[in-house]
Amino acid sequence: MLFALPLLALLSACKDFIEPSLEKSKVMLLAPTDQYESNQYAMGFWWEPVEDALRYRLQIVSPTFEAAGKLITDSLIIGKNRFNISLDPGRYQWRVRAENGSSFSAYSTNSFVIHESEIGNQKLVLSSPGNNYLTNQAAVPLKWEVLFGADQYCLQIDTENFTDETKMVYNETMAADNYTFSFPKNAAFKWRVRAENMKGQSKWSDVFVLTYDNVPPGPVTIISPANGASVAKPVNLSWSAVATAKKYKLYVFKSDKTSPYTASFPLLLTGTSYAFNLGEVGEQIYWKVSAIDEAGNEGPLTAEMNFTIQ
Repeated sequence: MLFALPLLALLSACKDFIEPSLEKSKVMLLAPTDQYESNQYAMGFWWEPVEDALRYRLQIVSPTFEAAGKLITDSLIIGKNRFNISLDPGRYQWRVRAENGSSFSAYSTNSFVIHESEIGNQKLVLSSPGNNYLTNQAAVPLKWEVLFGADQYCLQIDTENFTDETKMVYNETMAADNYTFSFPKNAAFKWRVRAENMKGQSKWSDVFVLTYDNVPPGPVTIISPANGASVAKPVNLSWSAVATAKKYKLYVFKSDKTSPYTASFPLLLTGTSYAFNLGEVGEQIYWKVSAIDEAGNEGPLTAEMNFTIQ
């Protein structure tokens, strides 16, 4: 028993340096199950996570992999074990394998059938951007899955809950499966899409939120070292936190005030300090800092500061 803990620690350390092989791993497909039949065109694919997998390769073909007539998708899925897509009526097979940097598992395969149905039974799938999207760009392309049998699509964008169609930000129909939306103001916007044809309308898609924010964070205040100070290495460069900042951009220059001290500058940091351990005795070094918010807006730079290595 005395050797158990050191052995476990050693095995854990080895795993950190030697990537485990996935060759003997198996992906357990959860949905759709094998031989599944549906009249819903929007399909959700779901599988069990595999230990030590970094990503999954999902392939869908029609009708089978042995006699593939059409490749629907060959997608690399990172960070999740789900995938959504709209498909036409037909016979399909789907398969998934787990992958990491040095190996991959065998594919696991299921078959399924989608039967043709009225458009009123269908629900549209939004493609991009994903839900809770945040940007500082003035316009964003909205995309959704093409729905079998649809002649046009109704796109609604609102800052409320779509309760008053006369006051919506956007409420139009179009033949295309995409639309570039220009933000009228800084705000959170909700969007949804419905497919239509001469016989009826589909169900609304899920509601996705996208937020536009082009307001930069406030200025940073330098704490230390004092401007013009003579300091020993490592020099602790520190500054105040800014309420809306998610990270900070640190600029460090050589004595000419314009050349970055190394190729790593400007440096992005999540904290409010940096230990600078470069430079020669008597060398004068210049630096300044700005704050960056979650949307990517960069605030004003501090005044240029300097210190001398002692």
